[in-house]
This record gives sequence, C-alpha cells and structure tokens, in this order.
Amino acid sequence: MNLKTLNIFLSSILIVIAFAGDVKPQYQLKIMTYNLLNYPNTDTNIRNPHFRTIINAADPDILVVNEINTQTGVNDFLKNVLNFSGVVYSSGTYINGPDSDNAIYFKTVKVNFISNVRIATLLRDINEFKITDKIYNDTLRIYAVHLRAGDTSIVRRGAETDSLRKRTNALPAGTDFIVLGDFNIYSANEPAYIKLLFNDPNNDGNFYDNLNLTGTWNNFAYRFYHTQSTRTRSFGDGATGGLDDRFDMILYSGAVKNPGGIKFIPGSYVNYGNDGNHFNDSINKSPNNAVGQTIANALHYASDHLPVFALFEFGSETVLNLKIIPQGLYNLSLNKLNIKDTIKVFLSQSFSPYLRIDSAVSVIDSVSFISGLKFRNAPAGNYYLEAVHRNTINTWSGAGGIQYKIDSLMSYDFTDNISKAFGNNMIQLGTKFCIYSGDVNKDNVIDIADMGIGENSAAIFLQGYAVTDVNGDLITDLNDLSIIENNAVNLITVISP
Repeated sequence: MNLKTLNIFLSSILIVIAFAGDVKPQYQLKIMTYNLLNYPNTDTNIRNPHFRTIINAADPDILVVNEINTQTGVNDFLKNVLNFSGVVYSSGTYINGPDSDNAIYFKTVKVNFISNVRIATLLRDINEFKITDKIYNDTLRIYAVHLRAGDTSIVRRGAETDSLRKRTNALPAGTDFIVLGDFNIYSANEPAYIKLLFNDPNNDGNFYDNLNLTGTWNNFAYRFYHTQSTRTRSFGDGATGGLDDRFDMILYSGAVKNPGGIKFIPGSYVNYGNDGNHFNDSINKSPNNAVGQTIANALHYASDHLPVFALFEFGSETVLNLKIIPQGLYNLSLNKLNIKDTIKVFLSQSFSPYLRIDSAVSVIDSVSFISGLKFRNAPAGNYYLEAVHRNTINTWSGAGGIQYKIDSLMSYDFTDNISKAFGNNMIQLGTKFCIYSGDVNKDNVIDIADMGIGENSAAIFLQGYAVTDVNGDLITDLNDLSIIENNAVNLITVISP
C-alpha cells in the first residue's frame, strides 16, 4: 500500500470512528448493602483494615451501610476505609436518627447524589437516597432499612414496612427504586415480607425478590443465601451462631424488574463470601470456596453480617436487528457483501416535521446483511427508520413507520419486499431489494455531481476505503462509475414522508 492509499485508508477509519461517536456504552453499577456492626466503636481501628480488604475486593460503585451511628463515623469510614489509598468515593448527606443509622457512599466519577429523605418509624429511620448516574442521568431511589431485630418483633417489622410502602405507593407509576439493608426477617411468611411484595392493583409500590425463597429461611436448604452471622464465638460485638439467617437483602420495584429504565441484571446477585459450606459455622473456617481465606478472615472480623451486592444497568437499550443491503456492495453471484460496512440509523418521528429522536451505529455483516443497532434515548412510540450509509441514498422505512418498544429486541428487513422502503425506493438484485448506491456527496440525489466526483477518483484509480468505491473492492474504477451513472441517469433521490 503506497503512502497516498495509506492516508486515504486512515482518513476513512477516522470518518467511521466519528460516525459512531455518539453511541453510549452499556453502563452498569454495582450496588452493595453492608451492616457495619455498630460503627464506630472501640475496635474501629482494628476493624478498618478488614473493611478495606472487603471493599477493595468487592469494589462497589454504590455502598449503603447500616449501623453507622454518627457523622464522625461516616467521615471515618470514608477516610480510613473507602479512600484510604486514594480519593474514589464520596458520602451522601447523613441524617442522625433516633437509633443506629444508614449512610450512602458512591464513586464520584460514576454517580451523582441528589438527596436523603428521612422516613420515620417507631424505632429506626428508613432513608430514601436519591441518586443519578453520570452518563444517562437516570434516577434511582434507594431505600435503606434496618428493621427491628428479634423473633418477637414481627409485628413491629410489619409496621416499619407499612411506613415504607406508604412512601413507595405514592410514587408515580414506572418509578425506579430498590430497597436494601438488614431486614431481620426470618421467613417468607412474615407480615413485613408479605407487605413488601404485595402487589396492590392501585399502585406500583411493591417490591420483587430476585431469589423468591419460600417458607422459613434459617435452615440448611437455604444455606447459600444466609448473611448472618459470620462467627461462632463471641468477641468485640455482634451476634454469634454461624451463618443461618437471611437478614440482608436487595429487592427492587416493578419498573426495575420490567423492560425499560434501570434494570436488575439477572445472575448478578451475590451474598459475598457465602459458598454454601458454612451453615451454622464461621465464614472463615477453611476452606472458603467463594472468596478465599484472606477475604473470609476479613469478613469474619469486620462484622457479623455479610455484604450483599447486585448489578443494575442504567440507560434503556433497544436492539434493532436491521437487515439491509447497499446496492454497490452486493455480490449477487456469492449472495454476500464484498465488505462489511458501517451504517447509521435514525429513529425519526412519524409525524411532521419528522424530527430525528435517536440514532445508532453498527456494522452490516457481509453474510447475514444484519446490523445490530442499539438505541438508548427514544421513548416508546411510532417511528420511521432512516438508514444512512456513506455512499447510498438515505432510505426510510415503509409507510406508517414501525412500533418501537423500550428495552426490547426488534427486527426490520429492508431486503425482502420493496414496500419496506418508503416510496418503494430500492432496486431489486436477484431476490434481494437493495438501497441505491452512488450518492457520494450525500446531497440526497444521485446526479452529474456524483458522476464528476467518481470520474475524478477513477482517473487516478483511487485506492482504499473511499466514498467513490461503491462496490467495496477498495479501488475506484469503471465498475464504480457504472453503478453511479446508471442511478444518475434515473436521477435517484431520497423519498421521505
């Protein structure tokens, strides 16, 4: 490849990169809940190194903690645990309630903290932490609970849950929210748990449990899901008895469960450190097959609870598998494209003035003719697809548009029927319908201007990934001019609603 060809090739790569620059990546946040066991206390300096080991390994993006008792404690955990090796986390506003409290920490580069609202109960506050992510600005409400402990406090836990449901029942339909913390619930039959999950037809304030465990939880059958207690002997503070209770949980709203908005990632729910082999035993009894001995020891000495975390994806994503063939690239004898190529597709309003609402960029596969396009910003509704390729006529989908659903898998095939293009604006090659090639200057018409550009490039046999190389063989010559000229004679132009 000579220098001129190399420069053309590199320039074309930059064009493709620029073309795809507005696509946002998937954005997942790891959210973790952890009962810190009466923090701070006289043994805080002893426990802090263990907390550091746990946090460094789990690496949460958002951490919500129970049993943190003062603003000094919030600051100490931030400084001497989370940011001990460098400033990564910030803390949200702390409210000093009537008993032990909840606090939130978050990675500053990923999360914006909005507010902390107190929900009073008969014992401890429930906190509504509101956050947004820094890419999509999606809002998530995180309810932090530490319900009344003890098997004699079933009624009180139910009353505390009433306070939470009163709040979530009043939220607008489709609100993204989760609840996490130390629930002190022993069974799926407890009133508190039943109230959390109760699906009231008059509101969307209920929660869903990813694990959906029935019956009583503190038994061997549910050993993989226990989070309390990490120890069997008494030292410092905290409960003993070994792992046998599922107290710590993360539950989520219907909006998080269902397509659209913020989404729980199935399979991401982890009771950190529980390998299922420590029922009624210390978490650090060797071996621990979930985390290894160093982290198991840290979990044992830091707190009497295990952390629980899960992944949540921010930014709705609808995947459109679009089947489309640029005329010039299609090799009829081989029934494939000569090269893979980039395409950009706009979602445009189905009514005047047909504004572009969202866009996605992908590569057309040379064999299947399919490009997987990911849309993230458009609301559900009716749209036209507008396909934009570097040297073809912009082509709109068929009359009436398509029904677009958030967070779904969709497909559209331009190649199987000429009516799939608005105004039947395609050419048939064999059994396939293709979008017209030759609009090299992208002025929405194939005419003498495109022929002139093509002729100039063909005169020097321009090599590389150039707009005038409409057949994709990386050289502009008479084969390309033939395609441009045939379409220019017919004055092929964009046909849009």
